[in-house]
Amino acid sequence: MGQLLEVVLPVFLVIGAGYLAVWRGLFTDAAVDGLMVFTQRFAIPCLLFSGIATLDLAQDFDLRLLASFYVGSTTCFFIGMFGARALFARPWPDCVAIGFSALFANTVLLGLPIMERAYGADALGPNYAIIALHAAWCYFLGITTMEIVKAGGSAPGPLIRTVARAMFRNPLMIGVALGFVVNLTDFTIPTVATDALNLMIRAALPAALFGLGGVLYRYKPEGDMKVIAFLCALSLILHPAITYGLGRGVTGLSDPQLRSAVITAAMAPGVNSYLFADMYGAARRVAASTVLIGTALTVITASIWLAILP
Repeated sequence: MGQLLEVVLPVFLVIGAGYLAVWRGLFTDAAVDGLMVFTQRFAIPCLLFSGIATLDLAQDFDLRLLASFYVGSTTCFFIGMFGARALFARPWPDCVAIGFSALFANTVLLGLPIMERAYGADALGPNYAIIALHAAWCYFLGITTMEIVKAGGSAPGPLIRTVARAMFRNPLMIGVALGFVVNLTDFTIPTVATDALNLMIRAALPAALFGLGGVLYRYKPEGDMKVIAFLCALSLILHPAITYGLGRGVTGLSDPQLRSAVITAAMAPGVNSYLFADMYGAARRVAASTVLIGTALTVITASIWLAILP
């Protein structure tokens, strides 16, 4: 376990440094916002663009891999949504936001660095295949469900426009889409542009992790502890357990694919969970607290899943 913690802890030490810097007044909220804008709108889209552009689609874009991850992800969304209604009597918009928190794992800021430290940069191909569809599927499912709940199942035209607008304005989706264009057309990126991309990419994860720590400082773990515990169990235990069971017993994933799928599934809810809740004004406190507490718990749960994996 000590060696596994050595893999996981450096990632969380960077997050902790950002948390501490904001807590002690060494880094302002405005600076955190600026850093997160840089990472979320520029550096991480560059990282995803490069990862998808160089992805071996024939090898890494495997439907068995995607099924193993997304069946678990989608199952947790519906369990979270209906569980919030049946167990905690939350209003339906809150239920959808709670389900979204169980759906949207932190595949990039936590999943990539932990996977890279555990198995090396060459093991990230299956991660990028999962991430390529992640934001698209999560926002499509979450926004569609929320708009149906709000509209009572009517007005399909505005619903389609709302979903499409949210999808195609997302910088992460733009980075992924451009990466697919380059990959499928065999376009050769000039060396100068590749060098510039690499500079952005090297800054992406460290800056994003530090900024994530600063963002998490704002999220005070208040109230709703039963709902938060329910969500943490779905995100950190049930989702990776379903993925592991499918990958080992049904889809027959290779060991490298299984590692990427399970580690990605085992990550805490991402900050997008709170952004989704805030966008609709639903279950914001639950989403924010789950991001904070789930991220802290990932230190332990990710180490356990690393020990379980082949």
